[in-house]
Amino acid sequence: MHEYAPAKINLFLDVIRKREDGYHDLGTVFQTVDAGDTVEATLREDGEIHLTYNEPQNYPLESDLVFKAAKALKEFAKCDLGADIHLTKVMPLGAGLGGGSADAAATLRLLNGLWNLNLPFETLESIGARLGADVPFLVRGGTAFAEGIGERLTFVEPLELPHDAALLIATPLDSVPTKDAYAGVPKSGPDRWEQYKAAWTAQSSSTIPQFLNPASYFNAFEISVFPTHPLVAEMKQKFIELGADVALMSGSGASVFGIFKTRELAEKAAVAMKTISRYQTVTKFWHR
Repeated sequence: MHEYAPAKINLFLDVIRKREDGYHDLGTVFQTVDAGDTVEATLREDGEIHLTYNEPQNYPLESDLVFKAAKALKEFAKCDLGADIHLTKVMPLGAGLGGGSADAAATLRLLNGLWNLNLPFETLESIGARLGADVPFLVRGGTAFAEGIGERLTFVEPLELPHDAALLIATPLDSVPTKDAYAGVPKSGPDRWEQYKAAWTAQSSSTIPQFLNPASYFNAFEISVFPTHPLVAEMKQKFIELGADVALMSGSGASVFGIFKTRELAEKAAVAMKTISRYQTVTKFWHR
């Protein structure tokens, strides 16, 4: 069996406040995209979890979110079965695209089927919340408001790009440590997020022509990241110069995405980005 692990971008992301527990309350719109890794698994009767990769990874097995997800599901379900899992890794690390979280979410879905557990999405999301803030959303994917640290989800009608439009995602030759992004980000309070949600509700649609206004896209982390990571800021500017209607950094960086009126424009921009990027893809939004 195999399972696709679509990544995500943030169409809007604000940092509302720092909490007493040291985490931050966010307001964000998650959107899955048609780019991601693939997780495969075959059944083991001995209860063991074995994980292999298409290429070596530079982190210990015990810290891999796929391995953690398999262990967490096995423990929750009190399952005696095991699995040989193979991860075909495509997405870059530390890119603000939720690649590792998407892999964990895909593993939960995959093993839920392989082990015939038949757990609902809501249960898998609850298990995923222990693994990372993005995992619950990525269990289901589509389009959703997320609040708190990202675990409070409100799924909305999945968005589609306008006809003929294309999405370019590029990760610069840089990475942004999450703690650095948070260290300098301003805390805005709830007003901007609440106003954004109200505007979305008033203009709700399954397509997003009304959201091609650049003012509708916002990421508070650009304020803290751009001064110390000029290549990310340069990439966003290049997206605009190359014809993107909208360009925005995703998550806490370093990836930037842009929406172009045509695939041809997006592909031309992708070629121009090659000298400053370590990953790029021309794609579209994804939902089930």
